[in-house]
Amino acid sequence: MSTVIYPSPIFGPVHSRRLGVSLGINLLPSDGKVCTFDCIYCECGFNHNHIPTRPLPSRKEVAKSLEERLRDMKQNGPAPDVLTFAGNGEPTIHPHFAEIIDDTICLRDRYFPKARISVLSNATQIHRNDVHDALMRVDNNILKLDTIAPEYIKRIDRPTGNYSVENTIERMKAFNGHLIIQTIFMKGTTEDGIDTDNTGNEYVIPWLKVVKEIAPESVMIYTIDRETPTHGLTKASPEELDNIRDRVIAAGIPCTASY
Repeated sequence: MSTVIYPSPIFGPVHSRRLGVSLGINLLPSDGKVCTFDCIYCECGFNHNHIPTRPLPSRKEVAKSLEERLRDMKQNGPAPDVLTFAGNGEPTIHPHFAEIIDDTICLRDRYFPKARISVLSNATQIHRNDVHDALMRVDNNILKLDTIAPEYIKRIDRPTGNYSVENTIERMKAFNGHLIIQTIFMKGTTEDGIDTDNTGNEYVIPWLKVVKEIAPESVMIYTIDRETPTHGLTKASPEELDNIRDRVIAAGIPCTASY
């Protein structure tokens, strides 16, 4: 099974299907995965298979490494479209996440003021005031909402602690539109034969109703792109993604689909 464990604290730049030329910022250890979800489709693999031995990078280490890389890109290219907090797990669990966001904004403004700062988050920490306020300061606050069905979340996203999709939805509303909802659509089965298809009306209609209530600035829908730790998962088709995208757009919300 192929998995991706990213360097830390800086990796790339890589070409993102959704964001363009993206310089990655990984606030998790470089030799393992730390996440509050254990998604069956995660390109980094299952949590228990990648337990890290190294510590989280410090705030100072992140700032130093980021400045060195931005200085090099300023001299030698390419110019980044976006600085993206992603990597080996959930970035907002870093104890100095808010301060690191402030450091990143300062460095972005110094070297590439046109670049946008993005955070890819599973939204499990948005109840914390420091995380909420930090995400309000970034350009692209990208929060996961794969479905609103608790049983599906339990089977597919597999939260590692107490998780309430109802509370998460309410906390998403508290951003007052300053967020991008990111949702994966896929098909196939889990290794114990449970259907993972969330492209039908059973899932899409209630999901879309909640998306309209949250009123994000946009929605990103996508499907599996790399090998997954659970065998039996398959892509949603371009036609299925286009249909869902068009329904979001018809509701008055910008939406993109990545195949």
